[in-house]
Amino acid sequence: MTQAHNALNKTPLYDVHKQLNARLIEFGGWLMPVQYSGIIEEHKAVRNAAGLFDLSHMGEIEVSGHQALQFLQYVTTNDVSKLVEWQAHYTFMLYPDGGIVDDLIVYRQPDKYLLVVNASNIQKDLLWLKETQTLKGFDLTIRDRSWATGLISIQGPKALEILQPHVNIDLNEINYYHFTQGQVGDAPGLIARTGYTGEDGFELFVNRVYTEKVWNLIMEAGKDQGLLPVGLGARDTLRLEAKMALYGNDIDAGTNPLDAGLAWAVKLDKGDFCGKRSLLPVKQAGPKRKLVGFEVKDKAIARHGYPVAKDGQMVGKVTSGAPSPTLGKNIGLAYVPADMSAVGTELDVIIRDKTYKIEVVKTPFYTRPGKAKKAPEKN
Repeated sequence: MTQAHNALNKTPLYDVHKQLNARLIEFGGWLMPVQYSGIIEEHKAVRNAAGLFDLSHMGEIEVSGHQALQFLQYVTTNDVSKLVEWQAHYTFMLYPDGGIVDDLIVYRQPDKYLLVVNASNIQKDLLWLKETQTLKGFDLTIRDRSWATGLISIQGPKALEILQPHVNIDLNEINYYHFTQGQVGDAPGLIARTGYTGEDGFELFVNRVYTEKVWNLIMEAGKDQGLLPVGLGARDTLRLEAKMALYGNDIDAGTNPLDAGLAWAVKLDKGDFCGKRSLLPVKQAGPKRKLVGFEVKDKAIARHGYPVAKDGQMVGKVTSGAPSPTLGKNIGLAYVPADMSAVGTELDVIIRDKTYKIEVVKTPFYTRPGKAKKAPEKN
């Protein structure tokens, strides 16, 4: 192992990944598996059976105290007051100019709130939360539980069937974007019906010391039902097919949720919140640019950062792009001017000084069978 690898954070499943001969890469300051058996095979396992993900690099932040609700109402965009106990929702933290600090999920427990944030943003988010608390004088407690928490996700049409015999609750009783206290094997924790793949599935929050035991239990339970361990490579193609935004690619401090087509997670009528004043003109006038999905008409793959053009003029750029194992097409996301965002619009992408045709298409690219409508999904 290189010295650089020694400096990276490792999840509680690091030794497991090594035993499984995973290819490990740096991601958000962590040494993480990008693939085990192969991206396409892992992707198809999630779509057709189930996949198991190590998400222990994600951040978990607890907010408690008598002003926790008022604080989260101010520091996030969605309406936290609408959450009932054991319900979760997708939301954003914004800078005053409307740029995105991070996208996250807020889970409401009886006595506190759990925020699950992106791995690369843990320290930035903590600093932002604490600075806002001090600046606005909120009386509450913020605790970083990231290092103490192991997080495993099982996703796919067989996820419930595989997991059910090993938990002490009825998984069918957990509605989408809800969660509960439970036990996986002999490990107590939280079981949430959330995910980042476009499939049904569950995310399991346990104490760090139980993580490997829970992982091994589920892998053994699903070995004859097509369950595979899944790395970051297939995680990216899965979320792209479902048009789920990736922080650092599709959204960041230089973008706002309205441009990104994520206005459903922004409640401008709930009262004041950080960034609201900057979003109101965008809402009233309409976004000047939009994040659209596209298909490449040739065999080329449009990657993050590639320019998008119209009649030889640069008009936008690709934020995410990859081959779609489910659709057999090369797909991607790009910011383009609002008047070029309609489905069917033909544009060009510049790849290594060559021009390739792309067409704006309806998103999400993939919707799981039986799913009635697009729902908020994010880890």
